[in-house]
Amino acid sequence: MSNVSQKRAVRNYRKRLRARGICRFEVLGSGTDRELIRSLASRLASDSKDAARIRATVRDAISGDHGPKGGILKALRRSPLVGVDLDVTRPPIEGREIAL
Repeated sequence: MSNVSQKRAVRNYRKRLRARGICRFEVLGSGTDRELIRSLASRLASDSKDAARIRATVRDAISGDHGPKGGILKALRRSPLVGVDLDVTRPPIEGREIAL
């Protein structure tokens, strides 16, 4: 950009972006993911409830942390059926005859 007016236009554009709380950054990735990354960035820039949901989903997917172990056991212990004497045995059933 050798033209002074072009430099001024870019400077003003970036100033307006900063005022909106948006910053520019560069990422490296596959060419096939270009549109995906652009659409993701535009959704996240909207700062809506949808953007918050997307942020949480991506953050969980990238972190690889699936929470502490034993979550199912804790949920079962909170169950209202704890301490209830349930009979969960099945009556024996004779197998059926199969002609081979």
